[in-house]
Amino acid sequence: MSDAVVRLAGPGDADTIAGLLCAFRDWWGSTTPSDETFHSTVSLLLEDPRTEYLLVDDVGVAQLRFRLSAWTGVEDCWLEDLFVRDSARGTGVGRALVEACVERARARGCRRIELDVQETNASAIGLYERCGFSSTPKGAERTLFLSQKLP
Repeated sequence: MSDAVVRLAGPGDADTIAGLLCAFRDWWGSTTPSDETFHSTVSLLLEDPRTEYLLVDDVGVAQLRFRLSAWTGVEDCWLEDLFVRDSARGTGVGRALVEACVERARARGCRRIELDVQETNASAIGLYERCGFSSTPKGAERTLFLSQKLP
């Protein structure tokens, strides 16, 4: 098990969070969004009571988003981003972040926590499954995540 200390981020952590999200973008081989977009958006999200960031030093970050669900009558939690620098992978930082995310969702009274992950990202899928997540469909049929980019 890791000795990683996960903490709730505050406004003074905007640069660390943005830096980790830029590293996540680079890890995926993407060029967008820009560093500036990450920095300005993170600063705004840190003021949003429906958004939380969890940090492990400057090596790991998780972003949680909360929204009221008509289906449960309480908030749902969306684990929007989770990233651990290559230098800290395999040390338990990712697991510590996921477990802290689940605890934050429970503390807010959420009845579920959800996320999406690319089906080719076997290491991430394995991590989430070890932490109790399931890719089991919600109903009789498989549920797909769909999106549309808007201009």
